[in-house]
Amino acid sequence: MASVWVSTKGTVKDFPGFSAGRDAEALRKAIKGLGTDEDSVINILTQRSSAQKQLIVKEYQSACGKDLKDDLKGDLSGNFEQLMVALIMPPAYFDAKVLKKAMKGTGTTESILIEILASRTSNQIKEIGNAYCTVYGKSLGDDISSETSGDFRKALLFLANGRRDDSSKVDEQLAKKDAEVLYNAGEKKWGTDEDKFIDILCLRNFGQLRLTFDAYKSMYKKDIEESIESEISGNLEDLLLAIVKCARNTPAFFAERLHKAVKGAGTDELTLTRIMVSRSEMDLLDIRAEYKKLAGYSLYSAIQSDTSGDYQTALLKLCGGED
Repeated sequence: MASVWVSTKGTVKDFPGFSAGRDAEALRKAIKGLGTDEDSVINILTQRSSAQKQLIVKEYQSACGKDLKDDLKGDLSGNFEQLMVALIMPPAYFDAKVLKKAMKGTGTTESILIEILASRTSNQIKEIGNAYCTVYGKSLGDDISSETSGDFRKALLFLANGRRDDSSKVDEQLAKKDAEVLYNAGEKKWGTDEDKFIDILCLRNFGQLRLTFDAYKSMYKKDIEESIESEISGNLEDLLLAIVKCARNTPAFFAERLHKAVKGAGTDELTLTRIMVSRSEMDLLDIRAEYKKLAGYSLYSAIQSDTSGDYQTALLKLCGGED
């Protein structure tokens, strides 16, 4: 069965001539002994597909009687450790962990909930939900319910339940009808009917949404983004705008987030790690192209100037090249 986490636009592909046994042994040697051979660890973990890394993890466990994750944590530190550990997690489990962390403790990191739930397909979200349940013994929906509120919660739950249509069917008539519903729910009335926005933006497939945005623009001479900005506020506004961005161009959405993460004083390493890992087999090639358009320089050079050491080396390998 083809994985819903892999596409031809990723920078990381199946490694040719792969041997899980050989890689597990090389990792054991790299980690054992005094000091770690970071280059070997980086070369293996950034250059194997997720499916291959799951085989390495199994092989390592049976050959060494130890968990590769624990050994990496024991031997590495800081951002580099977090990146290497993230790279050996199956994608759905990595997203589940990120979501859990975003909701833990006081205050919820809404921007992370928004980033993941707005950008993943329904099939991916179903796998994340299963992973979440397996690891935490609770449903993702229950945690979202207890950590968020109001219309924002309602929209997140629509998304977390994987209710978006994942097909590529589009219908011109429906687009016009939806555009009218959105206009009547926002611009046309006093007060906003948020439910209508949530229903359409959280349930229609991305192709259908693009048609709807075009219809909206031609019927009302306004971009849907403008209407959302003037009619809706707070976290719900941020979520709906993120959905619009992802529907229009998912790689551009991630390029913008990466740009924010490295621009200005201080680098947001958590965001950098999260996006580089989660998109490396999906659409990082497209994200690189969008990044260059947005920033005027390559993602590769941004990583070069904003990070250092083994963390930098590993990210550059994931990035896959200069544009």
